[in-house]
Amino acid sequence: MQVEILIHCTDMSASNRDPKSQRFRVYSASTLGAAIRHYRNALGISQAELAARAGMPRNYVNALENGLETEQLKRTLAVLRELGVRLTLDREDW
Repeated sequence: MQVEILIHCTDMSASNRDPKSQRFRVYSASTLGAAIRHYRNALGISQAELAARAGMPRNYVNALENGLETEQLKRTLAVLRELGVRLTLDREDW
């Protein structure tokens, strides 16, 4: 099985979007990490602040941003691949 890795797609729509609303296609732990880092930086918060808000240690946020592949994520991505669907992250609009 061939897996395509796409770090991010700056604009998946026809319109010209604000970079803060950049969408990310998640194919791996590293693409998820890039998305987390991007959205955290767009909010202007540190890893420590994100960790505190999310109720986890800062080193875990750091590991996620650096592509930590947990067993849960690995299994989730495998299921999505088998279903022929992809995971796309976008800023909430509500």
